[in-house]
Amino acid sequence: MSLITVGQEAPDFTAPTDTGALLTLSSLRGRPVILYFYPKDDTPGCTTEACGFRDAFPAFEGATVLGVSKDSVKRHASFKAKYGLPFTLVSDESAGICEAYGAFGEKTLYGKKYMGIHRVTVLIGADGIVKATWPKVDVKSHAATVSGALAAL
Repeated sequence: MSLITVGQEAPDFTAPTDTGALLTLSSLRGRPVILYFYPKDDTPGCTTEACGFRDAFPAFEGATVLGVSKDSVKRHASFKAKYGLPFTLVSDESAGICEAYGAFGEKTLYGKKYMGIHRVTVLIGADGIVKATWPKVDVKSHAATVSGALAAL
């Protein structure tokens, strides 16, 4: 797992969203993008993180927030509706986007190693260049941390 670095161009991608529509990252140029990677919809840490972004959503005005996991479009739609998430969830079932951003790699749970999504967030500037990365995330305070970095752009 090699995390994307500040100053490099954000890897472009096209993927389905919670509505089933395709989204291409480069189509969002002209406004900052918060790309947050998380392991699985409707699990405790991931729900806390998503609801943190939801509750702080006014602080992200002028930016696009995108949550990315390997969950299906249908599961994303259900998760988004259940918690009233006001931002788009991107389905990366092949983990190609996660790999491109360095958010996919070996993890350990209860002594067992497996491949999975690491909780990583990337702030992409309006110019498509990575402005900040968070390879370790405290789900309770993360939205506030990211909104502070966005405000500093």
